[in-house]
Amino acid sequence: MTQATESQKQGILLSEAALRQVKLLQEKQGKELCLRVGVRQGGCSGMSYMMDFEDPSKIGDNDDTFDYDGFKIVCDRKSLLYLYGLMLDYSDSLIGGGFQFTNPNASTTCGCGKSFGV
Repeated sequence: MTQATESQKQGILLSEAALRQVKLLQEKQGKELCLRVGVRQGGCSGMSYMMDFEDPSKIGDNDDTFDYDGFKIVCDRKSLLYLYGLMLDYSDSLIGGGFQFTNPNASTTCGCGKSFGV
């Protein structure tokens, strides 16, 4: 897993594979969008990851923004408490492919890798 940037100032880290995939998905949307990452209550381990594209005009004062070669990842500060240092990776494997979250703040994770506990 290589990071798209060597900067350790990024609160959410993005692998080169994940960056390629989100840029590809963004292009299919046909407009400039940022990727919002966050957490919500639920899932088999207590908290679930959220990820969706969003119009940059919706970035608020309580959001932190991380730039990767012009592509922006946005996370609200409350979610960032649980996600700081998160590595977002992508695999195109037939089994277990898709986006993977490696969260240094998680004390437990579920088998599907889409939820965690702290």
